[in-house]
Amino acid sequence: MQTAAHHSITCYLPSRYHSTKTWMKIRNPNQIQTQLSKRPNLIIGVQNGQKFGSFIRPTLFLDPKTKIFAIPDDGHLSSVCVSEDNKNPNPNPNQEPDLEPLFSKWSPPRYLWRGLSVFILAGQVIIRILKGKIHWINTLQQLERVGPKSVGVCLLTSAFVGMAFTIQFVREFTRLGLNRAVGGVLALAFTRELSPVITSIIVAGRIGSAFAAELGTMQVSEQIDTLRVLDTDPVDYLVTPRVIASCVALPFLTLICFTVGMASSAILADGVYGISINIILDSAQRALRSWDIISAMIKSQVFGGIISIVSCAWGVTTLGGAKGVGESTTSAVVISLVGIFIADFLLSYWFFQGAGDSLKNL
Repeated sequence: MQTAAHHSITCYLPSRYHSTKTWMKIRNPNQIQTQLSKRPNLIIGVQNGQKFGSFIRPTLFLDPKTKIFAIPDDGHLSSVCVSEDNKNPNPNPNQEPDLEPLFSKWSPPRYLWRGLSVFILAGQVIIRILKGKIHWINTLQQLERVGPKSVGVCLLTSAFVGMAFTIQFVREFTRLGLNRAVGGVLALAFTRELSPVITSIIVAGRIGSAFAAELGTMQVSEQIDTLRVLDTDPVDYLVTPRVIASCVALPFLTLICFTVGMASSAILADGVYGISINIILDSAQRALRSWDIISAMIKSQVFGGIISIVSCAWGVTTLGGAKGVGESTTSAVVISLVGIFIADFLLSYWFFQGAGDSLKNL
């Protein structure tokens, strides 16, 4: 109460001999301490701005629901505290405590709501595609980025992977006298597994990381919020074009990679191991079925959807500035690769379970 001793403060305390609506005016600061000691349940509140005549004068009121504050005339806030001993020592035992909701202080882990955001974003993209809400200019730009600009690295990778597998197959099949089966085995391996998976891995490392980094940078720099202010849906403008471009470009990249891989395998087998190119191509033609090509296209589309959805979801949920952008980019690529391998197993089990007869004609 030293603050009250140095400043002119008008306090209104409830009179003991009157009803609770009657207030007694006290100007002596020493009387405030006396009244507080006699009424431990009352707390001094602040009402600043009550007009007395033509000027504003700070006034203190006793209020049992507010904290104790005293605002002197100079405008600086100072507190008048009531000790813990003056609080009500005997609360009502029949009064039930306030019970907080069970999950009021629980927040889901980040990986959980990020995983849920993938499914939510996928549903939003599907709905917008069905409704025709497609930003065609952005879609064509992303299609050029995912398709033609990724051809070089995909061709280089598939060529060397094809030659590496050719070395292994030719060595073992030559010992068994099955030189004519090399082309068919390579063709089945490329169409069913190698071409879709290798192409998707390359696209995930090159395009998926770019998607996550771009959208993550836009999120931390509040550019996505700016799109909402401009009445532009970020899903329509940013996410849907990337998903469509990935799903359309990957099947064509897979076919190109299959062609280059088989060509490199045939050239290596002819030049190093003496197996004619005609033998390799004839064996591949007899082993392949139309369903093998269709299954490769379906796998590529599914892998493209996984890469784009995961990368965009990780990008738009980025937190933490530049560090968060880097973490989101790395995490998006890893999760995309895991999703590709899981989807490849499920699709392969669905498409090719049971014994096949593709090698009977070799």
